[in-house]
Amino acid sequence: MAATSKMSDSTPTRRPFHGSCHCGSVKYIIFLTLPHNPPSVDMAPPTDPSRSHQEFYRCNCTPCHKAGHFHIRTACSPEDFMLLSPLDPMAELGDYTCNNGLIHWLFCKKCGGRCFIFAGKGETAEVDLDEMDVRDRDGGKMGKRTIWRPKAEGWSEQTESGCYLSVNGYTVDSGQEGFELGEFTANKWVGYVDCLELNGPEREMQYDQPYEGGAF
Repeated sequence: MAATSKMSDSTPTRRPFHGSCHCGSVKYIIFLTLPHNPPSVDMAPPTDPSRSHQEFYRCNCTPCHKAGHFHIRTACSPEDFMLLSPLDPMAELGDYTCNNGLIHWLFCKKCGGRCFIFAGKGETAEVDLDEMDVRDRDGGKMGKRTIWRPKAEGWSEQTESGCYLSVNGYTVDSGQEGFELGEFTANKWVGYVDCLELNGPEREMQYDQPYEGGAF
């Protein structure tokens, strides 16, 4: 499937994208609304605890920077993220915690790929992927599946509440129409946050360039 971007003039549409670790042991579906509509550069990012907004950003803190994590925060994690495999990530994936120890930097034990960061409760569910308009990479039907996802009950995606999901944009599979990270940066859809420990208190997101110690 050839990559096609050039979505900046189209109507924002919610659609599924496939993602995986390098060896394919970890597979997931993420729903994104593209083209993205970020806050104005002159506006502070939304602070609604229900996270009814979507964000793409890079963080300069040492865990994010050294892990090469490109943050994708969806509008509603329990609805927008489905793990196809493994179905028990907290037991089957490697786990690294740092700082307060509440957030799990999960990784594939075979290839080391880090697809997402998680805190909170998860659950398995039976879903019909065909009804959700999710197709495989060749356009074929995927039918009914057991998936793992963040548990919707009690979910409020703020680190203070213990609920958090950030998908690594670098692990979204390449060659999917409408997903091109270079276009995200060129269109200034990507925010930059300053959480570097040496810089003191966290500063507001900016969209023109990274803070000290960060990268485009």
